[in-house]
Amino acid sequence: MINALTIDVEDYFHVTAFDRHVKPEEWDNYPLRVQGNTMRILDMLDEFSLRATFFVLGWVAQRCPSLVKEIHRRGHEIACHGYGHQLIFRHSPQEFRRDVSKAKNILEDLCGEQVHGYRAPSYSITANSLWALDVLVEEGFAYDSSIFPITHDIYGIPDGKRFPHKISTHSGTIQEFPISTFSLKLGRWHSQWPIAGGGYLRLFPAALVARAIQSININENEPVIVYFHPWEIDPQQPRIKAGLKSRFRHYLNLDRMELKIRHLLDNFGFSSVKDVLSGATLSV
Repeated sequence: MINALTIDVEDYFHVTAFDRHVKPEEWDNYPLRVQGNTMRILDMLDEFSLRATFFVLGWVAQRCPSLVKEIHRRGHEIACHGYGHQLIFRHSPQEFRRDVSKAKNILEDLCGEQVHGYRAPSYSITANSLWALDVLVEEGFAYDSSIFPITHDIYGIPDGKRFPHKISTHSGTIQEFPISTFSLKLGRWHSQWPIAGGGYLRLFPAALVARAIQSININENEPVIVYFHPWEIDPQQPRIKAGLKSRFRHYLNLDRMELKIRHLLDNFGFSSVKDVLSGATLSV
């Protein structure tokens, strides 16, 4: 089974956990670490001879054009993470269209080919912002990977489908690759556990995550999508003053993340989202 490996290319000061403390107009005041960290990831993927999808923030692409070109040169898929890392449900469809169109144009100019995939900042396509899928179809995207089928204080569609499927909108059809969850059933109790990326990957032991991925691949015969951010392999990043919950979410186990990623890369097959979807049979 080939799973999808994805990297959300943003820097440590872009994250939603810090948006009350770091305003977009202040981003240029912070030292960029995304380029060096992403280059480390590229070297690691070369080591394992793997291809991945890089969902690149337009703001980063505009400031680090050579990084986007290097990701593309090494054979990885360039996809879109929007421009300004703002939660979709806080904005109007018109504002969202401007943001995603700007980012898509920047990325396509840099890599010289069409960008097919999109992932929302902090998975902010929720029940209150499903209209964003219409905009994505109209802007020429073939797939989305923004829906997280869990309950969360910021994102999530708890009853969303767990595996790749097609979604019909007023504007056309788009493929959805939801963020992976492990379905846990104990009697009448049933819950979906996020296990394959970000803070969840940093929280859970690597062996537990590996068993969950193996279970999904073998018992459910479905691919998993793993995600992480360049700042998650950077324990030396500058510390931002924020609330306890935000600091816990962001800084937990940064020093262990690269080893966990390497454990997964060594034990499972991975490729880009585009490659995995091209070989998948999608439900409707």
